[in-house]
Amino acid sequence: MAAGKTTVGRLLADLLGWHFVDLDEAFVEIHGMTPAECIREYGIEDFRKKEKYVVEDLAELPLEKVIYATGGGYPCWEDNMECLKELGTSIYIKWQPKHLAERLMLTDLTQRPILQGKTEGELLAFITPQLEAREPFYMKADYIIQAPVKEIAAEDDQYIAEMLYKLITTK
Repeated sequence: MAAGKTTVGRLLADLLGWHFVDLDEAFVEIHGMTPAECIREYGIEDFRKKEKYVVEDLAELPLEKVIYATGGGYPCWEDNMECLKELGTSIYIKWQPKHLAERLMLTDLTQRPILQGKTEGELLAFITPQLEAREPFYMKADYIIQAPVKEIAAEDDQYIAEMLYKLITTK
């Protein structure tokens, strides 16, 4: 959460001239509700099943050169990380928990049901063990990008997108 997957994904897709798909937006189009609404109404397990169907549906589209931004928990459910790797190259934007908490405080936490109403300290206490649990899945990514820390979050995202662009175009 708040690693910049969507923002960096959009920036990188623009730099490369590729398509961009945000899985949360695709989820809304397919299921008629936001991930947050789905989690509130049906619970996290049902959401994860529906989220997996979205990726399976998208994988069947005749699109080439696509960047997908997944939710932070997506790679950690069932065989999802392996599925992502079959679709193409996977990238983990690695942040320290304290920086994720700072970035999350800049967002609308009402769109994140499990974080709603938390202070920055509470976010850090939540993020740290969650990131530790997810790290083994994330570390299976083809590329692991250690996020730099700038004064402004948007600068971080632009820098990461440009770094990934260089990585992809010089490959």
